[in-house]
Amino acid sequence: MAFSEPDSATMIDATQCEASDPPARRVCILGATGSIGRSTMEVVAHLRKVDPEYRWQVWAASGHRNLDTLAEVALSADPVPRRLVASCAQTHARVSGNGESPLARFSGEILAGPDALVRVATDPEIDVLVAAIVGRAGLESTLAAVQEGKRVALANKETLVVAGPIVRQAAQKSGAELLPVDSEHSALFQCLGDRPDDVEKLILTASGGPFRDWSTEQMRQASVQSALNHPTWDMGAKITIDSATMMNKALEIIEARWLFDVPAETIEVVVHPQSIVHSLVEFRDHSVISQWSPPDMRLPIQYALTYPRRLPGVAKRWNRQQPCQLDMLPADRERFPALDLGFEVARVGGTAGAVVNAANEVAVGLFLDGQIRFTDIVKSCHQVLQHHQFDASPTLADLVQIDQWARRETLRFADGL
Repeated sequence: MAFSEPDSATMIDATQCEASDPPARRVCILGATGSIGRSTMEVVAHLRKVDPEYRWQVWAASGHRNLDTLAEVALSADPVPRRLVASCAQTHARVSGNGESPLARFSGEILAGPDALVRVATDPEIDVLVAAIVGRAGLESTLAAVQEGKRVALANKETLVVAGPIVRQAAQKSGAELLPVDSEHSALFQCLGDRPDDVEKLILTASGGPFRDWSTEQMRQASVQSALNHPTWDMGAKITIDSATMMNKALEIIEARWLFDVPAETIEVVVHPQSIVHSLVEFRDHSVISQWSPPDMRLPIQYALTYPRRLPGVAKRWNRQQPCQLDMLPADRERFPALDLGFEVARVGGTAGAVVNAANEVAVGLFLDGQIRFTDIVKSCHQVLQHHQFDASPTLADLVQIDQWARRETLRFADGL
């Protein structure tokens, strides 16, 4: 995957700026109502103040069902985005006719339906796509932007979990820049520098989630409320549950395997409760380089937008005047079997990632609805993976089909628990 400076010559908006103005840098945020999307809005507003090279603006943004929030977020931007996408067409139809909805105050273009995500992601006006849709739903739009050769700030790890080889091949063909937004992968990318051939290990850190010190039996009895009580990060429900099971780390293992094109054996996980060291790279001479910062997603978002430049940041600064304790603990793969699942999927590739991701999305939903126990989430994923018909070289159509099968199979398995 190419990592190069943007060609500013292609970014000038002749209809909106004088010859002396800096070129526009137009951002599309898919998943603008989530925590990553909102943080990206803050980062873009900040960059408008501190970046003399570009005129940053959010050109387009999407939401799914929470369209009032999407409108509120969009209307708070300066300038207001030109386009909004309501990926759930049914919700758009209900909300758009409501004169009291904030959506009614939006004067730009509104597109509806999942196909609109692809349309806006490939819009020639867009310079950077922030792929922040949670789950497999972000795959097609992210892949389409990669195929168009755009810079993609990737927060949707499921794109690589489900279709890593396809995305890598598309990026190599188009010259797209795939820059990580996950704090761990951004840290790895920053630590790697220009020495990827000298790497011995890529070491992902994990907070351990709310159940870091819980026994398996305690986790078996865990409530939804306790699982959503993350000690460090403020995230959406699905990602927070993934942190509690450590399935998020399993997915990050798979993401790292494809993002950095390394075998699964190169990747390790350590538990770091303070969430200050976001990842580490060990080189062949046994030197270890790490990236530190307070837990604030605005830092990796800004780095993905401005790479390779570093500009004055909006993220929190590490306070070196306060005492700081940093713990690094071995990951307990017996209490958190999701990790073994992640390494297995990273090792075999093929359809395995699509199956585990789909099973996990369904199982997390069932747990949040009170239909299965917390420990049944990973159990369901393992069971469905073991029973699927593995294909080492699937097409995108094959992956979509196996995704649907895995969702049905997870529901069927859960019925028997």
